[in-house]
Amino acid sequence: MSPLLTVENLRVSFPTRTGEVNAVRGVSFTLGRERLGIVGESGSGKSQTGRAIMGLTPGHAKITADRLNFDGVDLLSASKRQRRDMRGKRMAMILQDPKYSLNPVMPIGKQIIETLRTHESVSGRQARDRALAMLEAVQIRDPERVFDLYPHEVSGGMGQRIMIAMMLVCGPELLIADEPTSALDVTVQLEVLGILDKLVAERGMGLIFVSHDLRLVSSFCDRVLVMYAGRVVEELPSANLAAAQHPYTRGLLNCLPTIGSHRHPLPVLERQAEWTQ
Repeated sequence: MSPLLTVENLRVSFPTRTGEVNAVRGVSFTLGRERLGIVGESGSGKSQTGRAIMGLTPGHAKITADRLNFDGVDLLSASKRQRRDMRGKRMAMILQDPKYSLNPVMPIGKQIIETLRTHESVSGRQARDRALAMLEAVQIRDPERVFDLYPHEVSGGMGQRIMIAMMLVCGPELLIADEPTSALDVTVQLEVLGILDKLVAERGMGLIFVSHDLRLVSSFCDRVLVMYAGRVVEELPSANLAAAQHPYTRGLLNCLPTIGSHRHPLPVLERQAEWTQ
C-alpha cells in the first residue's frame, strides 16, 4: 500500500539582510495512516516542515524538494487554487496555541460552519448539525451553549478542542498538529491526546504530531523523527526510543527527569558542530 504522504529532500529557506537562512535542510520521510511524531528543540524546523506541506509558508520563502506528494498529488506543482481546496478538506493543521488562531469577533459555531461550507455544499441546518456533532465528538459538554460563545469566553483546553473540531469537521485524511497541547495542564493534555487518538483510529487518518516533548511523543506516536538544525538526525519506532543512537537524541533522553533519582548538577546537552553538517 502506497504511503499517504511522501517527503523527499525538503528544503525551506528565507532571505534576510545578512544572507539566506536555511530553516529546513533535506528532510525526508513517509507517512501512512499512522501517528508520526516530529520532535526537536525550538528552531529545529519542525513547524516549518508542517507549514511547507500545508502550503502555509510565507511567499518570500524558497521551498524545494525532490518529491512532495500527498495521495498522488504533487504539492510542488499544485496551483494555489488546488492547495486552498485541499486545505481544510483533505489536509488540516492545528497551529501552536490554537485558541488564538480563532477569530475573536466571530462566534465559535459560525467559524466551524464557515470552514464546512467553504468545502461542501450543505444547508445551514445541516452545517449547524454537523458542527454540533463535531463539538460533541471532541468531548465538549453542552455544545449548543458553546456554539454561540466567543473565543474569549472559553478556557484554553476548550479552545484546543474547538480548533480540533474545526480542523476535523470536513474529515481530512491528513492532520498536522503543531504542539497542540503545549499550553495545557497534564490532565487536559491527556484528554486532548485521547480525542486525537480516537479520531485517528476511527477515521483512518495520517497524523503528524509536532512537539518538543520527547516523552509525550514517544508515548503517543507510532514512529518518531528527531530534528536538529533543520535536519532529521534520527528516525525510529517510538517503542525503541530508549535504544536511540544519535548523541543528540541520547542527550535529550538524558535530560528527562526520572522519579527516584537525584542528579546534581543537572545534565546539560553538549552540542557538537558535526550535527549541523
